[in-house]
Amino acid sequence: MFKKIFIILMSISLIFSDFSVKASDNLLSNAKSGVLVEVSTGTIIFEKNMNERVSVASMTKMMGMILVMEAIEEGKLRLEEKVKVSKNASGMGGSQIWLEEGEEMSVLDLIKGVMMASANDGIVCLAERVGGTEEKFVFMMNEKAKILGLKNTNFVNPTGLDEENHYSSAYDMSIIARELIKHEDIFNYTSIYEDYLRKGTQNEYWLVNTNKVVFKFYNNYWFM
Repeated sequence: MFKKIFIILMSISLIFSDFSVKASDNLLSNAKSGVLVEVSTGTIIFEKNMNERVSVASMTKMMGMILVMEAIEEGKLRLEEKVKVSKNASGMGGSQIWLEEGEEMSVLDLIKGVMMASANDGIVCLAERVGGTEEKFVFMMNEKAKILGLKNTNFVNPTGLDEENHYSSAYDMSIIARELIKHEDIFNYTSIYEDYLRKGTQNEYWLVNTNKVVFKFYNNYWFM
């Protein structure tokens, strides 16, 4: 069930701005670019400027999570492993789970933070663990982009925070999304509505999935 939900959401999330469908020929009228693909084949159902290079914000994290999932599957990273938070990771702005320099958090909880709350500090912490440094991890992201044949993608950071020369396209993002969901364990984290980090401690943090469709399923209804 949640796998199907996630696939639907990935299709929707590839649209880079909110829109309302007034008619089939007016789809994405308020968006700069977007694409709708059939997941199993990659068949393009609809597109608008799908190869245009644009800022992709937190969708950047999908590429980072591909590398994290590969590291887990290859035995280079364990879910129960504790990762020490660096000053660099703790200093990330934007969406975060308020990691503190020197604290240790499990890979599992870091993944939850990234997939449920788009935690910038969480993805940087994982990036430093997998790549050795944030910079080396970004290099790995761009190498993966080359392997996937992406023509309009270049990453400067793993978070999606705006930086010069950090971009992708709707079509490239659809390829990244399809690659990510090949790692089916990712659904174990994207389908969670709420959880706690540092549970039972003074710094307990209530984690709520920012995905509104997961919220609606959690409350047993679709659209309001």
